[in-house]
Amino acid sequence: MPTSDLVKSMYIAAHGMKAQSERLKVVSQNVANADSVGTRPGEAPYRRKVLTFKNIMDRDSEVDFVQVKKRGYDMSDFKLKYDPSHPAADEKGYVRYPNVNPLIEAMDMREARRGYEANLNVVEVSKAMINQTINLLR
Repeated sequence: MPTSDLVKSMYIAAHGMKAQSERLKVVSQNVANADSVGTRPGEAPYRRKVLTFKNIMDRDSEVDFVQVKKRGYDMSDFKLKYDPSHPAADEKGYVRYPNVNPLIEAMDMREARRGYEANLNVVEVSKAMINQTINLLR
């Protein structure tokens, strides 16, 4: 039955939208904390968060969909800035800043938006096709 396939496509797209919204949440946290440094010497600044996705097979509906696999941290080095007057400066006068690159976050945000929009289009088209099928059967 074609309608059940259309419902499955909406189900898959909804999971894609959820995954992309999680990605956007992580990007917004990274951007908001791009300048969050420690308040005492040696205290670590904010560490950039990252997501990985995985493919899941739903045996009940017999469809593959995407889901967040793991929430983790970017273990790259922190940026160092010389500012001996800062409360978080080490004994050499350097302050550790978050490993957040606004350009990378902007690209991730753009990708998340595009992925979300693509999945939203799938939902809209599937819905329209279901409505056309119902109208045809009347």
